[in-house]
Amino acid sequence: MKNLQTVLLLLVLSCSFQLNAQDKGRKYSNEFLSIGSGARGIALGNAVTALNGDINSAFYNPAGLLEIQDNLQVSLMHAEWFAGIGKYDYIGVGGPMVSKTPESTKKRAMAGTFIRFGVDNIANTLNLYDEDGAINYDNITKLSAADYAIMFSYAETFTDKLSLGANVKIIHRRLGRIANSWGFGVDLGAKYKLNESFTLALMAKDLTSTFNAWSFNLNQDEIDALITTNNEVPTNSIEITKPRLQFGIGYQKRFNFNNSEEARKSVGVAFGLDFDITTDGKRNVLLSANPISVNPAAGLELDYAKLLFLRGGISNFQKSTTLTDKEFLAMQPSAGLGIRLWNVRLDYTFSNLGDQQEKNYSHVVSLLWKIDYDFFREQLKSAG
Repeated sequence: MKNLQTVLLLLVLSCSFQLNAQDKGRKYSNEFLSIGSGARGIALGNAVTALNGDINSAFYNPAGLLEIQDNLQVSLMHAEWFAGIGKYDYIGVGGPMVSKTPESTKKRAMAGTFIRFGVDNIANTLNLYDEDGAINYDNITKLSAADYAIMFSYAETFTDKLSLGANVKIIHRRLGRIANSWGFGVDLGAKYKLNESFTLALMAKDLTSTFNAWSFNLNQDEIDALITTNNEVPTNSIEITKPRLQFGIGYQKRFNFNNSEEARKSVGVAFGLDFDITTDGKRNVLLSANPISVNPAAGLELDYAKLLFLRGGISNFQKSTTLTDKEFLAMQPSAGLGIRLWNVRLDYTFSNLGDQQEKNYSHVVSLLWKIDYDFFREQLKSAG
């Protein structure tokens, strides 16, 4: 475990120390904001740009916030990635805004989101050796490498078919006391309903590019340790996250039993197909070019009476090779279940972040709470 923690620390430091070139766009910058929110979306391979219509839309496509029918929704999620090494936590709160003019046909919605992804208790071995070169385990300290994001979302309908939404996000990344950064960015999303079943969507993340200003706080002993081991001593710098586009196609249909319109006598089908288009250089994905690469994802959901849900998805296609240099296509499969109890939906997802050779199984659990103000008013009246 100590060796693993040391490797993690060196990997994080290596990524941070390459930020010295000013105004440099880097691949996989702020990649923790691509993990997903809510076990449902992750189970569907995050192919929900056109499908999502709850509070988790603030992450996937804020235009979907306009489909919330409740007074307020709260979403909580906890995931343990890379077999429990990385902890990912998400909180989302939001709902529709009440129009001051009852005759207005426009819909508006707002939401707030908090995300943390971190690896805790990493061994800092920069001061492992004493001045005489002897190993001193008492010099090992613990630190956390954590990424934080706060997003404020707003959405509004423009026509009966077109809706737009935007995110303003604040990003904070920290490696113990050694390094930290602050960043700011803007996302813009749109959804267009072709008909009752088909929806097209486009999400532009980091539309104006997101800037992360890094600062470092190394003491002289740590600087000397880096120089002695032929590592670069980092200086304050700017990291740029380049724009990425996500184009989605969604299909949703309900099939009623015996021509009944009751939800409890129906089966629902939802299918999403997304294309993640990055602009930060050639990536090892299914369709790769320089500077644009395209990675598809797909997800399928079946539900019974909007009470029980069965989900599956596939995403993150990558070209890989075996130890014998045999090429194969690696991918990230995911599967999940959901159950709705009263106004709470519990979701679970099981996913593999590795490939066919390396199994990094991860568990994701989330809760979606739909809050009805009228229900609470009635309960208070009956209690009084």
